Amino acid sequence: MHETLKKISLTGIVPVIKIDNAAKAAPLANALCQGGIPVAEITFRTEQAEEAIAIISREVPDMLVGAGTILTVEQADRAVRAGAKFIVSPGFNPEVVEYCVNHDILITPGCIGPSDIERAISYGLEVVKFFPAEAAGGLKMIKALSGPYSNIKFIPTGGIDAHNLNEYLSCPQVLACGGSFMVPEHLLQESNFSRITALTGEAVEIMLGFKLAHVGFNCDNEEQAGMVSQEVSGMFHFELSDEPGSVFVGRMFEFMKAPYKGSKGHIAVQTNDIERAVYHLSGKGYQFDEATAKKDSNGKLKSIYFNNEMCGFGWHLVE
Repeated sequence: MHETLKKISLTGIVPVIKIDNAAKAAPLANALCQGGIPVAEITFRTEQAEEAIAIISREVPDMLVGAGTILTVEQADRAVRAGAKFIVSPGFNPEVVEYCVNHDILITPGCIGPSDIERAISYGLEVVKFFPAEAAGGLKMIKALSGPYSNIKFIPTGGIDAHNLNEYLSCPQVLACGGSFMVPEHLLQESNFSRITALTGEAVEIMLGFKLAHVGFNCDNEEQAGMVSQEVSGMFHFELSDEPGSVFVGRMFEFMKAPYKGSKGHIAVQTNDIERAVYHLSGKGYQFDEATAKKDSNGKLKSIYFNNEMCGFGWHLVE
């Protein structure tokens, strides 16, 4: 997969933004980056779009900026010259798609039916936009299309907000979601960039969905793990689950049969998507112990520890 698409996938959310005043482009891009989303699709629906893309590309190099609502080859060319790293079109325009493919420009054209998807496949595309998502049948339609076209991934846009974001992202065929809910038009008009940063951070928190999974305690040996787990189970009437390396009590407490990570034990934090979580946390400077990574049969990350322990406990993510 294209490296830009990988970054979009890990980011998870693509803000779709209409900018009427290019002077606000850099502050907006910085606000999104500070909130945890270093990606933006600037729609070509205003005269300021081209300049806004150029400003972001020049002044906020950490932002992956693309151009949306591209309807013509001329617009695509202007957007790329301004610094757009990807092109998005609302529908499937063969001229625009062919131009982008021939010039090695990443494009995700809008596709809402089999014929559009088959044309996208004929051009060698891996990802398409699904727009307008909710009006076109939403996740139910995406799942139906994914049956015969299992190699295509979608970026649904239109009608997606904080309430249905994770419903879409839970579908394996959804690469990321486009939306404008973290950048309400009135906040942009008011230059309320601190509020945009806050809303962006909230969107990331909703997407990752961190919550406590269980607490693990290091026991000296298997015998001690068995004794302690039996006592805790008896206290609270939680079910025991004897596993190869530990004993779980009610899935909330894990007693290790031999000491492992952390002086005292470990804290497991659950997330909706561990690979996205690692990407976002790494962007904040947190480091992970790659030697502890556990993956499923498809190579997808399922568990990984942070480098450092806190209060005598190792900390790790689980999905």
